[in-house]
Amino acid sequence: MLSSLRRGLTRTTSNPSVLNSVSIRTFAKESQKIVCTLYPGGEAGRRNSNILGCAENALGLKKYLEDLGHTFVVTTDKENEVDKDGNVIRVCEFEQELQDANVVISQPFYPGYITPERISKSPNLKLAITAGVGSDHVSLKEAWDAGITVAEVTGSNVVSVAEHVVMQILSLVRNYIPAHKQVIEGEWDIAAIADRAWDLEGKQVGTVAAGRIGYRVLQRLKAFDCGLHYYDIQRLTTEQEQSLGVTFHDTVEAMVPELDVITINCPLHGGTEYLFDRKMLERCKPGAFIVNTARGKIVDENALADAVDSGHIGGYAGDVWFPQPAPRTHPWRLMPRHGMTPHVSGTTLDAQARYAAGVKSILDAFLNEAPIQPQEYVIIDPTNNYQSPAYPDLRGMTQRKEL
Repeated sequence: MLSSLRRGLTRTTSNPSVLNSVSIRTFAKESQKIVCTLYPGGEAGRRNSNILGCAENALGLKKYLEDLGHTFVVTTDKENEVDKDGNVIRVCEFEQELQDANVVISQPFYPGYITPERISKSPNLKLAITAGVGSDHVSLKEAWDAGITVAEVTGSNVVSVAEHVVMQILSLVRNYIPAHKQVIEGEWDIAAIADRAWDLEGKQVGTVAAGRIGYRVLQRLKAFDCGLHYYDIQRLTTEQEQSLGVTFHDTVEAMVPELDVITINCPLHGGTEYLFDRKMLERCKPGAFIVNTARGKIVDENALADAVDSGHIGGYAGDVWFPQPAPRTHPWRLMPRHGMTPHVSGTTLDAQARYAAGVKSILDAFLNEAPIQPQEYVIIDPTNNYQSPAYPDLRGMTQRKEL
């Protein structure tokens, strides 16, 4: 019986004392190869099994998949080595293993970029899963053309990211980070901190997108008695707007000149890539703060660094970069008045438990040839001609566009 189950024959019965019967039979996919790239866990990952998103703990999937007879490859080696002329001199393990994989799992925090070139070399690939939210590391148009379904664990990180946004807004407005740095360095210069510290109450704060995360940001900010604003391609209901006391704007361009604080919470796709370019940044109110926990490529990194250096943008915080991990020379590491972190907002221990469970649910549906549920997990499904409304533009985001 056990060997039959491992081959994918499932039997159920109306008798609760009997585990298996012949009333329902489904035939699962056999001998699939699943390739997964995750961040290194190091000592913390070895010590804490609840850090499910690291390579050492592998989303809790190892025993589940291997017991079913599948091959499960986990790697942290996701970037090719290139010489000074851009020629590849070593192909990473992720790209090598991907070429005969059926399923790939990656994550926003340490993305394995599934580029057009990698897709073209992977003829067996049928499913790309994001362990978290945000699938811009997959070249969606090429995935569609190749018949690859892309799914993510929608909703798994929304509370975690919304809390991170509020934390970073406060850290910028209250000038917290320089104040903390003074303590570490043995200083005590009150005036230097007060020089750029304000109350959040009474300020005008707006979100670019009021979806699952942006809406929760607005809910949390309401308690601070600040003016709330939003732009979204889909307007909230009148009841929601009245409950939050939030003002809708028809365009981002019309909204940003009114704001003291801007928070970016929209997906990255062809329509939002470098949305905050030099022109948009110039439209911002002088001294405005920006918090971006959406995606790094929504903001032109060089234009932003110049705007912060000049003082036109009062400060910038967030946890998203392009590429990831960010190189040591990334201009955001070096600019003044920033509160950047690695990409950690959506990977609290609570969020990891949610997205690990979601990945297993998606895999289970795929392996048993069942529909992926809930439907909102699916970003694109070429077989059923489905495209998530959150990704209206499938142009690839895996490489830098020259501005």
